[in-house]
Amino acid sequence: MHALIVIDVQNDFCLGGALAVADGDSIVEGINTLMAEADCIVLTQDWHPAGHSSFASTHEGLEPFGTVEMPYGPQVLWPDHCIEGSIGARFHTLLEKDRAQMIVRKGFRSQVDSYSAFFENDKTTATGLHGYLQERGIKHLTLVGLATDFCVAYSALDGARLGYDVTVKEALCRAIDLDGSLNAARAQMREAGVTLA
Repeated sequence: MHALIVIDVQNDFCLGGALAVADGDSIVEGINTLMAEADCIVLTQDWHPAGHSSFASTHEGLEPFGTVEMPYGPQVLWPDHCIEGSIGARFHTLLEKDRAQMIVRKGFRSQVDSYSAFFENDKTTATGLHGYLQERGIKHLTLVGLATDFCVAYSALDGARLGYDVTVKEALCRAIDLDGSLNAARAQMREAGVTLA
């Protein structure tokens, strides 16, 4: 059994959004096409309370894209984005979201950010996705979405660590590429046995 995991194709990560990924909108049509081939479709949705600890605005004197030390390690500070219930947090209008069998919301705990579809950034608090996929008998994962070097890569690495056969379709992902983060993420994924297609 094979699952398509669509990572964070939300308004705030697309053109005009609070944390827009360059060319993010261009992958939506291809993702919709790929959905037709999957046994199981899971969407992830970044879902932050206002004043989330990963927002630069909650740290006086600090700017977006800087880093701060959290109890779980270094954390990139982001512009306020994907706030629960906001238009920015909604899925891209053209994404065929009704085809999904599960939606995983992440980042809703105010004191820990969450890039991976499987775990919060503390690497121990689970989202419940692994249990769902196990129940469905799924062994193979294809990952697409935004952004390659953060939420997609973290999800791919965790998936590989949990024993899934993981493929990232790079043509249906786009990256933020913060200070070489894309090349670093690619190297980590290859080393973990993730297939970059």
